[in-house]
Formats: sequence, C-alpha cells, structure tokens
Amino acid sequence: MKKWITVTASTAIAAAFISGMAAAQHTAHPHTFATAKDLKWNDTPSLPGAKLAVIEGPLNEAKPFTMRIKFPANYKIAPHFHSAIEHVTVISGEFVMGVGEKFEQGKGTALRAGDVGIMQPKTPHYAFTTNPTEIQVHGVGPWTLTFVNPDDDPRKK
Repeated sequence: MKKWITVTASTAIAAAFISGMAAAQHTAHPHTFATAKDLKWNDTPSLPGAKLAVIEGPLNEAKPFTMRIKFPANYKIAPHFHSAIEHVTVISGEFVMGVGEKFEQGKGTALRAGDVGIMQPKTPHYAFTTNPTEIQVHGVGPWTLTFVNPDDDPRKK
C-alpha cells in the first residue's frame, strides 16, 4: 500500500507540474488566427509596387515571422539574399525563383499555388512573376533583404 501512495503522490505532483506548465505556455503563447480578409496590406520600400502584410513578427528580431506579399504581373526582384532562411509558399499565381547573382528571365523554377521554395541564408537569388501573385514567407529572424548590386536597391533611390 505504501508503494501505491508513493506512486499516486508522484503522479499527482507530476500532473500538477505539467498542468502548470501547460497553463503557463497557453498564457505566454496564445493561439493566433489570421483570416485573409483581415490582413493589413502595406507598401514596402524594398519592393515598390508590391503589398506586404505581416502576420507574425517582428522581422528584425530573433523570433518566428510570417508575412504575405502580393506582386503585380511581370514584377521583377533583382538578385538579393537574406540573413535568415526564407521559406516561400505560393498562395496564388506564379512565382519564378532563380539562384545566382545575375537576373536571368529565362531560367529559374516556376512555383504555382501550393508550391514551396526554400532559400538558405546569404544565397543570392532573384524572382519574378508572370501574373498577379501572392506568396507567404516565413522563417526565424532577424530577416533582412540585401541586394547583390547596391544600385538595384530601391530604398536607396
């Protein structure tokens, strides 16, 4: 009987500890829901003509981030790289991504709705659209955008 009481007491203590941890985690990290109709779209100086909605962030801290970007048809992003890994999921349209320091319109991989591209940190790449396109980008920051050729950076114009 003593063994049963010890196990029960240990189980009760473990259950209380786990419950407390679960409650603390729930309080510290509540669920987040983002409906497409509620996203707040903004202009972005680094991608003029595109619209950006941050779902989770901030992008400049060592925390998870998620954002959506809408591009018009025939949009081009000059060769660039990021400080953190970039996971791109195409929501709609066609997003063509190529690897390298030179923009090559005829090359790259065409990604369509549901397709994913993963670019490693500091890997030069470029992208373009053929029609209006929406993508979702996620990763862990800090996340930056650095153009291979500084003259291609629209923030400096």
